[in-house]
Amino acid sequence: MEQSIFQYGFIIKGLLGALFASITAGIAGTYIVSKRMVFLSGGITHASFGGIGAGYFAGVNPVLGAAVFGILSALGVEYLSTRHKIREDSAIGILWAFGMAVGIIFIYMTPGYSPNLISYLFGSILTVTGADITALGVMSAVLILYFTLFYRTILYISFDEVYARTYSPHVDVFKYITTSLIALTIVFNIRMAGIVLVLSLLTIPPNIAMIFTRSYVRIAVWSVAAGFAGTATGYAISYYAGIPAGATIIFTLVLLWAIAKAVKRVMLSMK
Repeated sequence: MEQSIFQYGFIIKGLLGALFASITAGIAGTYIVSKRMVFLSGGITHASFGGIGAGYFAGVNPVLGAAVFGILSALGVEYLSTRHKIREDSAIGILWAFGMAVGIIFIYMTPGYSPNLISYLFGSILTVTGADITALGVMSAVLILYFTLFYRTILYISFDEVYARTYSPHVDVFKYITTSLIALTIVFNIRMAGIVLVLSLLTIPPNIAMIFTRSYVRIAVWSVAAGFAGTATGYAISYYAGIPAGATIIFTLVLLWAIAKAVKRVMLSMK
């Protein structure tokens, strides 16, 4: 009799990781796509590589180093573009390149055997730890609470920042906090999809949801659902096919997006 894959502890951990990754990426991704800050998220993702290298060099958890670098990079972009009038895309490009350069330098300077960075570049859902799941679970709770309590302010900032400033005098504070939370979301999901692919985890599910709805809340909810469907399906395919999980998850999400587009066209043609 064939044994169930659910008897293995790492499978359960992977599915829990997929669930929490879908929640965090779905909520943060809705804000990213609505505010059209995908490029900023890419900059944070790659800048965090500097923290991974620094973490290895200092002998601490690389994710902790990536979190520090990610938040500093996010706040740096907001500060440079707001206070010093530097174009946001230029600030992102500078911090993107700086983070990657710092990471490479620190990894080269790390004594002994060079660490295997494949799991950080392309993700390794099969090796997620209890600490990774806890971090993603806490992040999920924080994002749900934050976006629920300050939903209207965040909604206005996402679509019309000028109007948001007439609604709340603390728009800049909200932007800094939200950008920092997005940075942490990106860093905690690096273990799931990797630096190279994590941005897709945040942008594809919201784009799937936006095919069927324009309501901010519904986009967030359907992003979580689409993200988990793609992540869990890609996880299962990678397990049975013996291929990299991160790339398979992203491939599955893109396939779901294509299917959703086709379904939408059929629905429109039937009206």
